[in-house]
Order: sequence, then structure tokens, then C-alpha cells
Amino acid sequence: MQCTRKIEEDLYWIGSEKRNYSLFENILPIHGVSYNSYLLLDEKTVLLDTVDHSVSKQFLENLEYKLDGEKIDYLIVNHMEPDHSSVIEEVILRYPDVKIIGNMQTAKMLKQFFDFDVDSKMQIVKDGEILSTGKHNLKFVFAPMVHWPEVMFTYDETSKILFSADAFGTFGALNGNLFNDDLDFEKTYLNKARRYYANIVGKYGMQVQNALKKLEGTEINKICPLHGPIWRNNLSYILEKYEKWSKYEPEDNSVVIIYSSVYGNTENVANVLANKLSQKEIKNIKVYDASNTDVSILVSESFRCSNIAIISTTYNMEVFPKIAEYIDHIRRMNLQNRTISIIENATWAPGISKSIKDQISQMKNMKILEETLSIKSSIKYEQEEKLNKIVEDIATDLK
Repeated sequence: MQCTRKIEEDLYWIGSEKRNYSLFENILPIHGVSYNSYLLLDEKTVLLDTVDHSVSKQFLENLEYKLDGEKIDYLIVNHMEPDHSSVIEEVILRYPDVKIIGNMQTAKMLKQFFDFDVDSKMQIVKDGEILSTGKHNLKFVFAPMVHWPEVMFTYDETSKILFSADAFGTFGALNGNLFNDDLDFEKTYLNKARRYYANIVGKYGMQVQNALKKLEGTEINKICPLHGPIWRNNLSYILEKYEKWSKYEPEDNSVVIIYSSVYGNTENVANVLANKLSQKEIKNIKVYDASNTDVSILVSESFRCSNIAIISTTYNMEVFPKIAEYIDHIRRMNLQNRTISIIENATWAPGISKSIKDQISQMKNMKILEETLSIKSSIKYEQEEKLNKIVEDIATDLK
């Protein structure tokens, strides 16, 4: 049975969903994802991207149903990552007259992934080039490293629709609600969208900024990403989020506390700190045990918050491995412009605060608050004054 949705009079969503997908790119825990593909039925029939091979049966059935015996003239490849391109060869076998539209990097990657004669099937386009399909004029906007080197957007000048590849995407299945105004995006999808951005695209903020600048002044009525809901109203909401995320500006003037604890004493410090910060009327505080929280969530929360409190136990005279992993991830994702507070706990070998400071200092525009606290095994009442000073410093910084 086909499963398609009408977007415009001549444009259809023909994608698929995978609710039992639990490990995105075999590393990021998720609860399902959508694979979006689009079919434009103009004088020339245009397919925009395909899907992951695991959901190809539904996709091919959708495609055949909407074509209703017609051929495909063009297959536009905006992104070559296999969750969007692995069915290309199957499409060519079924529709041998199709012409593949992409850039030089697209052609190179097609040859890396597939064995068919790419050169005979390929029509290379340049940045800013326009393809007329009849009523529609499709403009190609190159967006390299958002988040692969071949990425491009396709902008329909007629319908004012932006096909944005992986940009503006989210984790999570769609559950039948294809459009952003069919669901409570902020409640249901914002955390998924932020975690998607921070861990997939986050490293490439400058490249995202370059892509956004190319779109300045462009009238956009809809955004059709390759994952997640289609944006058909309130587009400024997601555009403003991308503006902030790509500039590494925090969304919330708040604190995320990330701790490691072996026997519960360091966890107690995290709880006391959160309690004291709350009494300063700081809102939206989050506390995470680094050992029981996937690091992708910690990275996402670090993109959200202006302030990060790192509380680490000492492990074999070094930073606790899960905290070290977290710091390494925010460094890899190029996180910037945050204020860091540091508390260490050690029974017999203190000194990891310096190691944490040294690692954070290698990152751009990271402010490390001067006051730190070194605990030996468990926090003592005589150390409360120092902890209160850390709380005051964080509250002052937030103001």
C-alpha cells in the first residue's frame, strides 16, 4: 500500500519512516527517523533524493504509485550520504532513462559507492545554475560541508520551496504528521533537532553560516529537509535556531551540570550545586550523570546552555573517562562561547582540575571561572563557602 503526501499541487512527499532504528550512523541512540524524498510532477518529472536501503520497499512503491506509468526525467542528488543515496542504483535499474543531477563532488562519490557508468548518467551542475523543468525553475545552491563536501540545496524559484538536504533536519519518526504546524515542534522535536544539529552538523558552524548568507534575501515559503517535518509556516523559528547554533550562541541563559560519580559522593556535590543555583532563580537547569547519559545528549545540552559546570571524580589519577570523552566531543564539535565551572573530587590524587582547564583552554572563546573546588572523597561543611562562591560567580556571569 502506498504512503504519500501532497505538499503542493504537483509536489509530493514519497519518503519512508523507520521507527525501530535505534543507532543513527551506528553511533547516536535514537528512537526512529524519517527519510524524506520528494517527487515533482512537472513537464519533466523530478525525483529529489532517495532513501536508506532499509526502507526502500515502501519508497519504491510510493514512487511507482505517484508516477502512474510515467518515467523519471531527473534525479537530483542533494546529498550522497547512503541514508539518502543507497537506492539510486535501484532507481536507475527501474527507470533507465533518468538523468542524475549533481555537482563534481557528487559524481566522485557516486563512483565510490556504485559500479554503474556514472559519466553516462550524470549531468554536472554549477553553483547558482538553474534547471527548467517546465513550470518550475530549480536553482542549485552549493552548501559544502553542511555536512558533507558535495551537499547542495535545490531552490524552486517558482514555488519558493527550499530542498535543504540534511540542514533543518531532526531525529524521530513523523508519526503521520508531515508538517511542522501539525505537531508541537518545541515540545516534541526541538531537543531532537538540536541534538541532530549539534552532533551531525555542529562542527561546521562557519559552513552553515556561509550557506545561510547565500539564502539571505531569498523568499522561502517551505523548507523540505531530508529528515523530520516539512516547514510550511513560522520558518523564522528554525532559521533563527540555525543562526544561533551555527554561531555557537547559547539558546538559554542557564546551566548544565555534567558530573561523574563512582560511589555517589560526587553526585551529591552536583545535587547541592543544582539546588543552590535554583535558589538564585536560575531556570532550566539540567543535571546529567556522564556515565548514564549518551554523550550526544551532553553535547546537545552544551549547545543549549550558556554555562557548563563540570564535576569530575579522579580515576587512576586522571579525569574520569566519561568526562574526558565529553570534553573531547565538545572540542570536536567546535563548541565556543561558553562559561565553564570546574569541581574535582579525589581521595588520594587531586589535580585533575588543571587537566580539565588545559583541555577547555584549547577551545575558542571559552571562559573558565577562576573559583574551583577540590573535594577529597566527600564534600565537607567547611567547603560550603567555596561552593557558594562558585554559585555566586555563575549567577553573576549569567547576569
